[in-house]
Amino acid sequence: MKDVFVLGAATTKYGKSLLSARELALEASKKAIIESNIKPNDIQAGFVANAFSLAEKQGHLGPIIMSGLGIPDVPASTIESACSSGASAIREAWVNIGAGIYDCMLVTGVEKVSQLDTITATTYFSFGSDYIFEGACGASFPGLYGSIARAHMTKYGTTEEQLANVAVKNHENAMFNPNAHFHKKITVDDVMNSIVVASPLKLFDACPFSDGAASAVLCSEEFLRRMNGHASEAIKIVASGRAGGTGALHQRPDLTTLNSAVLAAREAFKRANLGPKDIDFLEVHDCFTIAELVALEDLGFYPRGQAAKATEEGQTKPGGQTPVNPSGGLKAKGHPVGATGVGQVVEVYEQLNGRAGQRQIKDARIALTHNVGATGGSCAVHIFEKR
Repeated sequence: MKDVFVLGAATTKYGKSLLSARELALEASKKAIIESNIKPNDIQAGFVANAFSLAEKQGHLGPIIMSGLGIPDVPASTIESACSSGASAIREAWVNIGAGIYDCMLVTGVEKVSQLDTITATTYFSFGSDYIFEGACGASFPGLYGSIARAHMTKYGTTEEQLANVAVKNHENAMFNPNAHFHKKITVDDVMNSIVVASPLKLFDACPFSDGAASAVLCSEEFLRRMNGHASEAIKIVASGRAGGTGALHQRPDLTTLNSAVLAAREAFKRANLGPKDIDFLEVHDCFTIAELVALEDLGFYPRGQAAKATEEGQTKPGGQTPVNPSGGLKAKGHPVGATGVGQVVEVYEQLNGRAGQRQIKDARIALTHNVGATGGSCAVHIFEKR
């Protein structure tokens, strides 16, 4: 494999948007291209991460976006891997460039769902589960992650207040992210007093449905050299790991872990010859508060059952020993499904270049992203390093 770099990355604001998916995708793509100091015709191929394009009756987004950039002859394919679509697209671009097929690729993730009513949007999301056994039986993702939370509480003694600490921390981080969906501080009491969505999870334990897009330009080292010094902020993708997992919860021996995350992390750490102790901060898939705790344990940052206590003690805050989701995470930055994994890369790009403002992690040089599809049917983990 050749070395692969993120040359530039950018995002739209997350939240409820009046723009269409194609407009959001083009906004983020143009920003990333400008950030990379290249022209559209430098792009040789692309991937578009998207899960619910049919919500706007527009599939086949790749040619739409490439045409909007003025490069209609450039091949582009849509990647769908539920909520891990974005990181899966990054992985595919990494493979293509690392194999020497292309020197410069555009990865754009986008989602537009705010025009849908809650029941329709929840139903669309449930299509990412094992629908025959889960969604069709009334088990939406809040219910499925509620089951994971209950299992974790039963096995390890995790409390609802400890879950609430995850939400409080991520909302506080998002206050310093201008592109976040939410800019609202909350307290543990706010979380505990919010309406129950799927016991033990409450409204403030859950991420929002968001509109938004994020883009990254990936390139080879040879392409960087041709930039003649105009790529000083490029960051290296040190390693990529991706794995699958059992689609339905009832087929798993243990609900307190996502095996796809364990395997993807193992692959990434092995490729990078690094371990959790080498990571300066990480962006994890906190679609629900329990998901962040399970992620920290699956990735090896804490022993089983210990992430809740560590969070309660403040270890995962920006100034703690394991800063997690300085962007605000899915919980507060927002979760435009197809864009989420690419948006994590945008945060890493800004952090490793010292451009994260008040949410900046001091002396950050190595970062990890973790993006999960559904309840762990797929997962992608990436490790990045400042050049």
